[in-house]
Amino acid sequence: MRYQSTLLLCIACVVASSERAFSVDSRPNILLIVGDDMGYADVGFHGCNDIPTPHLDAISASGIRFTSGYVSGPYCSPTRAGLLTGRYQVRFGHEFNPGNGDQGLPTQEITLADRLHSAGYKTGLVGKWHLGSTPEEHPQERGFDEFFGFLGGGHSYFESNGILRGNEPVQDVDYLTDVFGRESCAFVERHKGQPWFLYLAFNAVHTPMHATDARLAKFSSTKNLQRQTYNAMMLAMDEAIGSVIAKLKESGQLDNTLVMFISDNGGPTMVGVTVNGSKNDPLRGSKRTTLEGGIRVPFLVSWPAKLKPAVYDKPAIQLDLHTTALAAAGIELQPQWKLDGINLLPHLTNENQTAPHDSLYWRFGDQMAIRSGDWKLVRYDLNAETQTGLRQDVTAAKLYNLAMDIHEDHDLASQNPSMVSQLQAQWDKWNQGNVAPLWGGRGAGDEKSSSKQPSEKKKNRKKAKAGTAK
Repeated sequence: MRYQSTLLLCIACVVASSERAFSVDSRPNILLIVGDDMGYADVGFHGCNDIPTPHLDAISASGIRFTSGYVSGPYCSPTRAGLLTGRYQVRFGHEFNPGNGDQGLPTQEITLADRLHSAGYKTGLVGKWHLGSTPEEHPQERGFDEFFGFLGGGHSYFESNGILRGNEPVQDVDYLTDVFGRESCAFVERHKGQPWFLYLAFNAVHTPMHATDARLAKFSSTKNLQRQTYNAMMLAMDEAIGSVIAKLKESGQLDNTLVMFISDNGGPTMVGVTVNGSKNDPLRGSKRTTLEGGIRVPFLVSWPAKLKPAVYDKPAIQLDLHTTALAAAGIELQPQWKLDGINLLPHLTNENQTAPHDSLYWRFGDQMAIRSGDWKLVRYDLNAETQTGLRQDVTAAKLYNLAMDIHEDHDLASQNPSMVSQLQAQWDKWNQGNVAPLWGGRGAGDEKSSSKQPSEKKKNRKKAKAGTAK
């Protein structure tokens, strides 16, 4: 009897241990891909016909394509700060691109990598960081087990100077987009059999405009040389993404991998911004504006084991990808985290047929916007209209109905003063939960300088810290 009891106890322990192992191993891998300065029109699933993007198109066909997918900032670093924290970046002062010195994602903010690492995920970043370059702001101090890439906002595609593996300089690269694809494939292969999170943050198609000769030759009939280079850079990114998806298939991981893709903002198309040849049709506006062309982006979510292919029309924002990843990983969301993102999974499976958000909000210096249903109230950079050079003035509040006017041509403010008042009041209430920017000027989003004096920046950092959930 004692032997039988001991045997039964051992069997029970083995079964329990197996169940725990199965529970851990069955959690999805999470692949979060970000393109840089992409035009809304420049992917096949949005109708582009001069750049082949078959691998992105395949993700779109296998998953959910969002027609109203947004980012919370019209500029590179603020969007990434919001993405990795799941919170509007103006909650903690990361309103503009960081410049030199200690400017970066406030260290009291908890990242998606932090939370997934704590839950047992292997976490990696391949590509562009752009959230600070001091030792305490390094990706491997912000929840990432592994890092391959660069810390700043832009980088040559052919030079190794500034490329790091962890903290160690990389001595040789060929073409950076290709390198990022290979490093991502190696990460996927290295960690198969355990749940992992890979943040693949391309610098393509951000300037400088660098492309390989072989890819340029594929667009030899393109007369605009800038567009030719842009097309070749987009092709390279699509091919790199394709290589990662192929590795997922080959290793049997694709079905149980949550794949999410966005651009960090719209394409830079207006005078006063360093353009890259991108197109935002049918949207008006550019990177650095709160018009649709600055904040509405290509936006995909695919999880073959859980989500059926569909087109999703209700507005969503990149903050939601943070919360969705946590939910997919089985992490219980805590109110004290004060996440602004919503778990999209019930909405994408039709378990919840309501819109994820009543309203979405933007603040970028003096520019602002709120979208509620089809209505959008916006104040945007006058340079988007006048194209007379960099200006820091903004329009008066304009009201558009995006269902009828996606190009934001017909201002309905004078015809609907009550709607203007209602949306402005909503935005004002939301803005009460934000803090002053820790650096940067009146909407210019200067990457290299700050208009604030050190004493003011320190004061704002204290305000941001006081309002942050630990």
